[in-house]
Formats: sequence, structure tokens, C-alpha cells
Amino acid sequence: MAGERLVCTWFFLLGLENIVQLAGFRWCLITSHGFHSTVYNPNEKTFDKLLIANRGEIACRVIKTCKKMGIKTVAIHSDVDSNAVHVKMADEAVCVGPAPTSKSYLNMDAIMEAIKKTRAQAVHPGYGFLSENKEFSKRLASEGVVFIGPDMHAIHAMGDKIESKLLAKNAKVNTIPGYDGVIKDADEAVRIAREIGYPVMIKASAGGGGKGMRVAWNDDEAREGFRFSSQEAASSFGDDRLLIEKFIDNPRHIEIQVLADKHDNALWLNERECSIQRRNQKVIEEAPSTFLDAGTRKAMGEQAVALARAVKYSSAGTVEFLVDSKKNFYFLEMNTRLQVEHPITECITGLDLVQEMIRVAKGYPLRHKQADIPINGWAVECRVYAEDPYKSFGLPSVGRLSQYEEPLHVPNVRVDSGIQQGSEISIYYDPMISKLITYGSNRNEALQRMEEALDNYVIRGVTHNIALLREVIKHPRFIQGDISTKFLPEVYTEGFKGHRLKDSEKMELLVIAVSLYMAEQLRSQRFLGTPRISLAQPDKKTWELYVQLGDTTHSVVASRQGSTYFVEVNGRKLCVTGEWNLASAVLSLQVDDVHRTVQCLSRDAGGNLSIQFLGTVYKLRVLSKLAAELSKYMPEKVTEDSTSIIRSPMPGAVVAVSIKPGDMVAEGQEICVIEAMKMQNSLVASKTGKVKAVHCKIGDTVGEGDELVELE
Repeated sequence: MAGERLVCTWFFLLGLENIVQLAGFRWCLITSHGFHSTVYNPNEKTFDKLLIANRGEIACRVIKTCKKMGIKTVAIHSDVDSNAVHVKMADEAVCVGPAPTSKSYLNMDAIMEAIKKTRAQAVHPGYGFLSENKEFSKRLASEGVVFIGPDMHAIHAMGDKIESKLLAKNAKVNTIPGYDGVIKDADEAVRIAREIGYPVMIKASAGGGGKGMRVAWNDDEAREGFRFSSQEAASSFGDDRLLIEKFIDNPRHIEIQVLADKHDNALWLNERECSIQRRNQKVIEEAPSTFLDAGTRKAMGEQAVALARAVKYSSAGTVEFLVDSKKNFYFLEMNTRLQVEHPITECITGLDLVQEMIRVAKGYPLRHKQADIPINGWAVECRVYAEDPYKSFGLPSVGRLSQYEEPLHVPNVRVDSGIQQGSEISIYYDPMISKLITYGSNRNEALQRMEEALDNYVIRGVTHNIALLREVIKHPRFIQGDISTKFLPEVYTEGFKGHRLKDSEKMELLVIAVSLYMAEQLRSQRFLGTPRISLAQPDKKTWELYVQLGDTTHSVVASRQGSTYFVEVNGRKLCVTGEWNLASAVLSLQVDDVHRTVQCLSRDAGGNLSIQFLGTVYKLRVLSKLAAELSKYMPEKVTEDSTSIIRSPMPGAVVAVSIKPGDMVAEGQEICVIEAMKMQNSLVASKTGKVKAVHCKIGDTVGEGDELVELE
């Protein structure tokens, strides 16, 4: 029975629900500490029907647990999400409006109507949207509908960063120096920033998730930060109030998961390290942290619980801290909701946090004591986004997933996603594709599995950030645990450029490209083992080829014996073996004694190949000897003068245009503002000149590369 319980734990954590149900398992975890947790007790009554006021992966995540608890689910969706995965998974679905969030997922009237229509007894808000909206919680309570989260008082107290900081001080929680009032305008922002001392963090009082946050190092940046932060806060949370506090340079972002009930029981479920960030948004998280010792962990946990008790908190929540190099920690904020990165806490503790939230909301006491909570193994989470990591570490990408395969065959992998092949990534919502989680008995094992999972993750149709994720987890500083929230700009000072190939790796890539080219050529000559044309020449014994990578062309001599290709480049001969199923999205190859997992993203009759190798996509061209000789006569494409044309670096909506034809602009002057996935981005002139034409206006939807402004 103990073995069955442990197996069930991993089936649950890795998302293999159907296998669990077929096997008849009912138990969750037996840890090295000896406790076990009943995942589903059919005799424990909770709710008959629950509505999820969210979308995407978190809606799917909540539905999975509800199904196991025997709770029927209702999905809400915008018109563009009518075929979304969470809609298909739920027992019922209700459209709550058009695509813009203000008219659908933030539309309280429509959501309340959906609750009445479906007679849902409870609502789980997920994260973002209305998850920390006290007005929504109040309206639910007035209708007798249970909110799966804390009460209105806790949401108000902790959702407002100004009030939460005052409460934290009163609860004897370490806090960051700063101004505790609301900032009225840009002039006041500058005055307060000077009093605190630069650098300062300007951030939305009611916000979270990196929205409405800017670091200012001088007066100009303080004014600009006030403007953009207030606009983003209004767009994301319907509340443009801001606060300012001292920015702690080179901190770690470490958060404590708390869980409390309505019977004065409260636990801290250890920490999550969330320091790898871009634009104040987390990219990679892990649990536990390499940095904390037992004493610091206990002190942070106890302060987090003290804060939860101070506001009579009941549900799952997260207290976020900044931790300096001396292990001094400062309260940052409390998120009164389920956190995006909650799966890694589930992996090391064995608890299902969604189930715990539902039980607490129904009035049940917690089933565990603080001494029961383990740190069992290590878990790492990578946020896989539809974005271009080569642009500011990730500007959004949109499009349809033409091919999508999750790496669930890799051991101890969990993928929390809300998409499938054919799904659309739009400009209206967060560009997250999934949360990729790996677990191991130790950190090294978890990271090795993450590397394998990233190599086997197939995502086609949109640009994604797998190259960046893979580079980070393989970087020596990350492996050593030498990280801070400034990791990305410090490591990639000139921006992310992809994997830099070592000489041996470059050789491997070249011979793989040549082998793929030969395999394709040989396949095209035959059908079911028979030559397509009776006069086709017999198989070549050797191939004289040229392969281009970047600006360098290499002369190659290659041959084949069965499924093995022998390729000689620059006097060095390597052999490549594999199954060579060219219809497969992922190829497992052996280059001499090195195993490589590669993806051939595209290939054409001209010998052009696009290969994902070590996470990064490389473009190569393999040519026959004759084609290489003739290629020098091909005309070269004229490069566009990019200094005179401002193009959109991402898909989005135009929210501001600062110039008109005939205006003179200076280098660095703002031209327009593009909003994508609820983040605003200022586009500036790259040179001084006169505006010749403006090809956009406020409200326009633009695509990546669209021409916005032309200078003379």
C-alpha cells in the first residue's frame, strides 16, 4: 500500500490523472518524514459546483483538482477563448464578453450573471484578474457564493501595498524603507524619490506580477516610471495608485508559502527562490533555495505566519521577501491568492494547494502541523513564454501553435498548461505557454531533467523562450547558486544572444546538419524502398558538400553506412547515428560518444536548415559542390536603413502617439507607446530627424515588424 501511495503522488504531481484514476489510487504522499496526506476523501463534503473566474493554465489546474474531489466545474471565457482548453475541460462554460480583459475576465457583472445562471456555489479566482479584488469578494459574499481565498479584510489589507507595509511593521515583520502614502503626481514622485535616495522602486499599490513596476535611478526615470506604472496599474488592476520604496540592489527574491484556516491554524510551507526575473517578472523558480540556511528559513517562515495571523488570513497565500547578501530579509508584499509557481511547493511537500484552499473555504481545519511539513527533494519551474528572448529578454510573440508536444515522457516532469496544438496566443492575455516543472531527489537531478525536458519540448508557430531558459539553468553562476534579481542583465550585458558554441559543439552541429541533408536527399529519391525514377542514379558512396554557418563556409566529405553517417569537416571525421525519422519533431542522435537531442524546425530544397541545438535555433545551409560554385553569382539582398523607420518590435495595441508628420524629433525621443500583454513599451527615435509619415494611430492593433513611423 505504501508503494501505491508514493506512485500516486507522482502521478498526481506530474499531471497523469487518468492513470491515477484507472489504477484506483486514493492517496497522495508518504515522505521521508513519515506523514501521508489523503488527496481525495469521498466522504468529505465540500461543494457540488465551482466556477473558475480565470483562463488558461491556472483554470485547467483548478479543474484537475476539482475533478478529483468530485466537484463539477464551470469555465468562463471571452469570445476569442471559446475553444480554449479550459473551456473543453470544464463541465459547463459561459461566455462573459469580448476579448479585452476589461470586458470579459474583469467584467464582474457578466461573471456574477454566469454564477447565477449555473448555480455555482463557489468561485476560485486563480491568479491575476479578480483574484485580489475585494469588491469581487464582497459581491460574491452578498450573493451567498463562497470565495476560494481569504476574506475581504485580508484581501484589502494585503492587496494594498501601502496598508500591508504598515501592518507588516506592526506585526514585527522586517520592511523596506520607503514612503507609505499614495503618490499624487510625477513631481511628488521625484521629491519623495530624492528623500529616500536613488535608486527607488515605483510600483502599483494594488498590483502584482511585475505589472506597474519601474526602477528609477534619477529624476527623469522617476517621472517616466510614475507615468508608465500608473497607466499599467490602471489597465491591469483598475487602480492607478502608486507607492515608492528604496530599491535594494542585487537582492534575492525569496518567498514563503503560507497556508491558514478559519480555526487559527497557520503553517509556512518552506520557500521558493524566484530571483531569475526580467522586467520584474519571474522566469525560473526553484524550491528550496540554495541560499537559505535552516535558521533564516525558520525566521522568514515565522514572520510570514505572524503577518498572516495579523490579518486573520485563511487560505493559501504567499509572503514575498527581498534577501540581501548578508541574509537580511525585508517584506516585499503578500499575494492573497494562489501563486503562479505553487507547483514546486507541491512537489517538495506533497500537498495539493488547490485542494487545501477548497477545504479551508468550506470551513475544514488544516490536517497538518508545522512539524509535518517536509522539504522532500528539489523542484525547478521554468515559465515557458511565447516571446522573443533576444529582444529585452522577452518581448511577446503571437500566433497559432502549429505543432505542440509536451515532454511528458521525461521522468518526473509536470507541465501545467492551458493550450494544445492549434491554440492561439493572442495580444490580449499573458503570453505564457506553460509552466514546466521537474523534480529530483536533489538539485542536480532536477536541473538535469529540466535540460532534457527543454530539449524535448516541441513548440512551433510562435517564438518562445526555451533558448534563454536552457542557457540560464546551464550557466555556471546559476548552477553554483550565485544569483540575484539582476542575474540576466549582469550575465548578458549586451542582451541575450543565444548559446555560444564551443568549437566541439560547432563541429557537432555541422555534422548533424550534413547528416540531415543527406538523409533528406536519400529519402526524396525513394518511395517505400523503391527509386521514384527508374533512371535515378544509385546511392552515392561519398558526398562532396559545403555547409554554411554564419559567415563561414566549411568543405565537407561525407558517406553513409546503414543508419550511420560519417562526416569529415576540416580534417576531423565524426560519425552520427540515429533512427532518422524525418517526420519526428525531435531527433535523438549520437555524435561519436556524445548524445544530442535536436529539432529540425525546417528544411527546404535549397539546402537551408533551421536546427534547434542546445536550446538555440541555428540556421545553416548545405550545398552541393556545383551549387556552392554558382551561389556566388546570386545577388545580395539590400539591407533596409533601419534608422529611418520605426517598426513595432512586438505585436500589440497603440496606446499613444507623440508625434505627427513634419515634427522634428531628437534621438531617444519617444515616438509612440505599444501595449502588449498588459505591459506598455515606449518606442523612441534612433536618430535626429524630421517625421515624414506616421502609419499608426491610437487604438490600432499592430504586428511585429509593422512600420509605424518613417523619418526623412
